[in-house]
Amino acid sequence: MPAVKLASTILGAVQEAQSQLVGKAVVLTDGKAGTVENVWLDELHGLRISILGHLGKWPVSTIKFVER
Repeated sequence: MPAVKLASTILGAVQEAQSQLVGKAVVLTDGKAGTVENVWLDELHGLRISILGHLGKWPVSTIKFVER
């Protein structure tokens, strides 16, 4: 796959994750809960989220429940 197409695919997936998660209430596997503030693409860890009221960024894979 050409690099430009791969980059476009990755950025599209990040934008989709942002539209589906930002502003939604979530519960993480460690018990933290709150509203997703932002979604980032981290070179080492993949997609990460920040939650209002909690310092730090967590992998998207730690989301246990998402508001419908």
